[in-house]
Amino acid sequence: MLFVLRVLLLAVHFVIASVIGLLIGLCRPFNPDNSRLCARVYSLPALRIMGVRVKLEIGDLIEHARPAVLAANHLSNHDLFVFGRVVPQRTVSLGKKSLKWIPLFGQLYWLAGNVLVDRGNAVQAKKAMLTTTDTLQHKDMSLWVFVEGTRSHGKGLGPFKKGAFQMAIKAQVPILPVCANNYTRTMNLNRWHGGTVILRALPPIATTGLTLDDLPALMATCHAQMAACIEELDHEAAALD
Repeated sequence: MLFVLRVLLLAVHFVIASVIGLLIGLCRPFNPDNSRLCARVYSLPALRIMGVRVKLEIGDLIEHARPAVLAANHLSNHDLFVFGRVVPQRTVSLGKKSLKWIPLFGQLYWLAGNVLVDRGNAVQAKKAMLTTTDTLQHKDMSLWVFVEGTRSHGKGLGPFKKGAFQMAIKAQVPILPVCANNYTRTMNLNRWHGGTVILRALPPIATTGLTLDDLPALMATCHAQMAACIEELDHEAAALD
């Protein structure tokens, strides 16, 4: 019964948050801080509805100097609520072009200044990447990317896509990993305490002086650090649950 109630409340909340986010986007279209505000509108009430306890260890994220590429692991559709709480100022995200077809959400995602990439169109994808790289270099903004490119559903950190790392190298901005434990393994919306999420930001990984020849090593370093961090967070979360 609790599960059904929460799902219904989340559905209602998603619609209301989408309308509010769309109004924010219409009032100040493409403002670089729209993503942070909209993310909070989605996140804070949703976490209360879900009964999820969140522990934040994000000093490096709060103190990070823009611009940067924020690299996060991708677990489920609930990531919007989980990570939405910690999106920094002047940060946009990289998403699939298909997101624009989601009623209300797709339109606000675009108006919030986020980048929609058509992965099936190499020319358009490259153009979007070049535009985003220029934004990182010259507009004092950061980019949030789910570096696996797809949801893992708690099966562990998957292989990374190259795009975010290519942009970081070309723009000569650091990679800042942001990790969450595999909360989908233990989340239970049919309990009063739905689960525990721990978010941890790791120290930035510099790209100054790197070239695309260094891309494999950069990706391997980031993957190893994030995998080790996520394993630690899983143990911490299990102890709290």
